[in-house]
Amino acid sequence: MSSDHTPRRKVIRNPVVRHLVMAVGWLSVALGFAGIFLPVLPTTPFLLLSAACFVRTSPRFYQWLVEHPRLGRYLIYYLDGQGMPLKAKVYTLLLMWTMLLLTAFVILQRPMLHYLLPAIGLGVTVYILRLPTLKIAPEASSEKS
Repeated sequence: MSSDHTPRRKVIRNPVVRHLVMAVGWLSVALGFAGIFLPVLPTTPFLLLSAACFVRTSPRFYQWLVEHPRLGRYLIYYLDGQGMPLKAKVYTLLLMWTMLLLTAFVILQRPMLHYLLPAIGLGVTVYILRLPTLKIAPEASSEKS
């Protein structure tokens, strides 16, 4: 991944607004990480919000986010319109549906959640399936026969 993926940005100069936007960025990073494990919190939108906040306040934090070993490449793929790898789509959907159904029917016994959580899951599923599927080239094998 190239480190020159910093888009043109309008830097926020007002120190109060700058600190507020940076705080929103870090809160979004925290919520994005939590979204990996909690079915009703979306990960990608929070990470995109974090990237938008950091690109205007801290090039260092923006670079940290887009160069993150796990999240950075998917963030860049998404920002470039390349989509998600098939493996990531499958993993995301399996984990999301497992957590949604477990939450709706086992952990929380509220009838409204029996309908609401699967409806949210259906919306997210449609969105993920409509994203382009990124084809990742297999790494060249170091062994030659």
